[in-house]
Amino acid sequence: MLVVYTFVFSEIFGLRWGGTKTASEEVQYASNLFVGMIVFGVFSEVFNRAPGLISSNINYVKKVIFPLEILPFVSLVAALFHAFVSIAVLLVVLGLVYSQLHWTVIFIPVVLFPLVVLTLGIAWLFASLGVFSRDVGQMVGIATSVLMFLSPVFYPVSSIPVKFRSFLMANPLTFIIEQAREVLILGHLPDWSGLAIYLLCALAVAWIGYAWFQSTRKGFADVL
Repeated sequence: MLVVYTFVFSEIFGLRWGGTKTASEEVQYASNLFVGMIVFGVFSEVFNRAPGLISSNINYVKKVIFPLEILPFVSLVAALFHAFVSIAVLLVVLGLVYSQLHWTVIFIPVVLFPLVVLTLGIAWLFASLGVFSRDVGQMVGIATSVLMFLSPVFYPVSSIPVKFRSFLMANPLTFIIEQAREVLILGHLPDWSGLAIYLLCALAVAWIGYAWFQSTRKGFADVL
């Protein structure tokens, strides 16, 4: 998919990241695109699976005493594993093309951590909702597709008209995608204050999601 997206947007549409044209423009576009896909993939993989987590593990609900709240966590760990494998591949490519890596790559776990907390909270919420309404899974699939194009995965934030930029920044994925590019590709330090504010909001969402999950789990067996 990375190759397809890069070919379509870079070769057919003739897009260049930030409007620059350099000898390594395809690599530049591909690497920025890849970072966006990695961050989006962490969220979307867990978000898409969340509505079906409980209904696909009915035995854990009805027959055994099992901590159901860890199912979204297991899904998140799998998504993070895929993400860090992709990051390793990206770093190898960047090292081969540019013969060096920025030392700021060590901050990528710090950048992703607030998103991890937010994603876990949303997963708890939708894992519960998916039990009581099977249509939630279909809605999540549509929402994920829309969210992909409303996130700066295929384009930089600077390419968005100013009048629409505030709406894009309201997307919870935008800030993390941009911060990941800062530390992995540009070699800049993270926005510590921004990450701190994001983490506080993510903790609030996680608490709400967990509280909702625990308050509704007693009805899982009856519905399933």
